[in-house]
Amino acid sequence: MNLPINLNDVLFLDIETVPEYEDWGQLAKEIQALYNKKTEYQRKEDVTAEEFYERAGIWAEFGKIVCISVGYLADVENKKQLRLTSFFGDDEHQLLTEFKALLNLHFNKKTNVLCAHNGKEFDFPFIARRMILNQISLPNKLNLFGKKPWEVPHLDTLELWKFGDYKHYTSLKLLTSILGIPSPKDDIDGSEVAKVYYQEKDIQRIVTYCEKDTVAVAQVLLRFNNQELLSAEDIVSV
Repeated sequence: MNLPINLNDVLFLDIETVPEYEDWGQLAKEIQALYNKKTEYQRKEDVTAEEFYERAGIWAEFGKIVCISVGYLADVENKKQLRLTSFFGDDEHQLLTEFKALLNLHFNKKTNVLCAHNGKEFDFPFIARRMILNQISLPNKLNLFGKKPWEVPHLDTLELWKFGDYKHYTSLKLLTSILGIPSPKDDIDGSEVAKVYYQEKDIQRIVTYCEKDTVAVAQVLLRFNNQELLSAEDIVSV
């Protein structure tokens, strides 16, 4: 694609989300009614809102973020190295605050962009909405008010793969498979994150899954730009 950007200016990311509460009964009656209304077009006729609550993590109004994994490329001895870090845990306000601090301190230049798979439809707006709900002022990279489309500092590997075909959807798992990139989906998938979080209480398993997706997004963008893929030795935690 010969993208007109320096890939070292890109912050790759992925988020994992779960329903804000473990059980339907923990929701106020008003919120239950609003969730029922919100999801009536997604549910089959015989599926109640309560039965559908396990899907609540896909909406920022009813879900919360439990992990944000990020990675950035650096040149080390004439090779690309991807440096990974994650913000995670039960305290969403804290992890969002730490993520914002990273953006403001290290990825606030005009040339810096955020990159995720389906990020424009999910990750970026979800993070922004949860920041507002947590009373955290938006960092510049997520505050899109008044920006023209070409000024928005976001890259989306799904959008790049569409090539203008807005009816088309390709999962990250499918894209990595056809591009010859190791699949990030070798343990759990998104539908299992809430169970792992609430029932197994294994946040580290979620972090590992989230980081694998972040690595996959970086690999996809490298392939799009006809650059060499990263080896396992090129990926380091910081």
